[in-house]
Amino acid sequence: MRSIHDPRYQDLIKKLIELRESKNVTQVELARFLNKPQSYVSKVEILERRLDVIELLDWLKVLDTDITVLITSCTFEN
Repeated sequence: MRSIHDPRYQDLIKKLIELRESKNVTQVELARFLNKPQSYVSKVEILERRLDVIELLDWLKVLDTDITVLITSCTFEN
């Protein structure tokens, strides 16, 4: 199974999208803060591209959120 199809990864990305939206940050704004094109954010959010741990930390820094907040909001059961 490819990891982007793992329900746990999908839940993580869903929570990242909810977090971004709750902070009223658009994909364009997030991409600009990350020095990436908007398509990068879009591809991550539609599960075409996988985030690595360092990239996840960068996203959370931009969204001013500690990783423990995100992790505790996710369901990591198989």
